[in-house]
Amino acid sequence: VGKGSAVERMWTQPAITITGLDAPKVDGASNTLSPSARAKVTIRIAPGDTGENAVAALTQHLEKHVPWGAELTTKVVDTGEPIALDATGPAYDAARAAFTEAWDGTAPIDMGVGGSIPFIAEFLEAFPHASVLVTGVEDPDTRAHGANEGLHLAEFRRVVVAEALLLQKLGSS
Repeated sequence: VGKGSAVERMWTQPAITITGLDAPKVDGASNTLSPSARAKVTIRIAPGDTGENAVAALTQHLEKHVPWGAELTTKVVDTGEPIALDATGPAYDAARAAFTEAWDGTAPIDMGVGGSIPFIAEFLEAFPHASVLVTGVEDPDTRAHGANEGLHLAEFRRVVVAEALLLQKLGSS
């Protein structure tokens, strides 16, 4: 389950998710052994770790728990490195001011999500002095990346205003 608070475990710790599974379907399945099954596993890599280490740890764990007589093969499709942004400086101050203005004086909260979005680490490697700001429209009922993902239109309106204010503030600095 992990260590630390629920928020830390959800946003700053490593996690694995089964994102695909090939096995007999429940409908029509019989009480027989299946000769094979396949799964696609995604790893969220926490800042401070590396993709190489995370893949090695997961592979070692899977190999240690292969049932007697079964065979395991693994294939790494792609990897990306985690990042923990230092969200200080003029660009971040402008973003916080824009979001505060768009929400009638309510200051935004830095959540620290998205630390394993691979292109951010790659972008910062190519442009080490850039300020990276990742924003998203997510209210508590968004269900981001789910089959029933939604978007609250009033929330979206405020985000559009905030992004416009941010561009204005960045343009005048």
